Amino acid sequence: MPVVVYVLGLSIFGLGTTEFMIAGLLPLIADDLGVSVPAVGGLISAFAIGMVIGAPVLTVASLRLPRKTTLVAALGLFIAGQVLGALAPSYALLLVARVVTAVATGAFWGVAAVTAVRAVSPDRTARALSVLLGGLTVANVVGVPAGTWIGQWLGWRATFWAVAVVALVSLVGVLAAVPREARETTVPRLRDELRSFRSGRLWVALSTIVLYGGAIFGIFSYAAPLITDVAGAPASAVPAILFLFGLGAFVGNVAGGRVADRGILLNLHVSFTALLATMVALGLAAGSAIAVVALLFTMGVTGYSAAAALNGRVFLLAAAAPTLASAVTTSAFNVGNTIGPWLGGAAISAGLGFRAPIWVGVALLLGALALTFVSRAMDASLRPEQQLRGAPVGR
Repeated sequence: MPVVVYVLGLSIFGLGTTEFMIAGLLPLIADDLGVSVPAVGGLISAFAIGMVIGAPVLTVASLRLPRKTTLVAALGLFIAGQVLGALAPSYALLLVARVVTAVATGAFWGVAAVTAVRAVSPDRTARALSVLLGGLTVANVVGVPAGTWIGQWLGWRATFWAVAVVALVSLVGVLAAVPREARETTVPRLRDELRSFRSGRLWVALSTIVLYGGAIFGIFSYAAPLITDVAGAPASAVPAILFLFGLGAFVGNVAGGRVADRGILLNLHVSFTALLATMVALGLAAGSAIAVVALLFTMGVTGYSAAAALNGRVFLLAAAAPTLASAVTTSAFNVGNTIGPWLGGAAISAGLGFRAPIWVGVALLLGALALTFVSRAMDASLRPEQQLRGAPVGR
């Protein structure tokens, strides 16, 4: 695998940490700013909304710019937003900071994914994407628990400062390691990129991502109160349990990335079915701390084993014009990341308790699983020459 793919994966680690770290800081931020836990959970949704907007808008705006320039600019904006969050005196300003960092993250993701995929052969697309997603899983394994620990000992603002430092290191790495590409003979055009979105199969794939993202993050966003209030574990155990979830996600991502290139839809059928069984078990056994620990780890494995396949299918369906497709894939994940925590928070606010987001996630994942079979039926209805196949991708 080319070095540039790993550099981008390391950069995603810092960006991924800020996306998920709120889950371990919910009570701390709520107490400090005088707002409710569901309101702080809304910061996760706000970040996702910023990603939904930032990924396609900034990617389109930078379509004719060198990829390296876009990556550097996105990291600079991210650092500025992270510093603003660390200094925010109110919930409203923290909300603005989250949106700013999310827009930057979305722009970075959209271009980084294309850069990574273009650096490898078509038959290694899912594996290259799994390296980038590995940055997210390492963020769950190391970044989120470390951020929670820092927040508990030094205050939640210290976590924001720590992520800003990580992003600065990433910026240096991108400047040093990502090559400036040779000038393209064919400059990407928005009209060409938009043609890919005439495909019904592409929209089904994106809808699957939305429901999947909502299922996973609707549960993960409220993991801290689930661990403490329902399972009865001490608050000091939250970082370790989130570490296990992230470790499971890392294992699942590595395994899923290797399998997905051999059969994307089969990967999704198996992963979603296993994840669904895990979620149901978690909802039924959430009162046991031991069960929660084991099932959150299993949820990480089964959930993230599908991530590379979801990304890879979109890239293959939009192989002729991957730039906007990459950005919209990021948006689709974050539409789900917006819907899931919002529905979970609404269920909690309605008095259904901290188990409620689990059952919301089960309902969303059932929809995602159904769509994978719709995708298989749509593929089967095509002539052999129209069947899904890989193709070289560009900026």
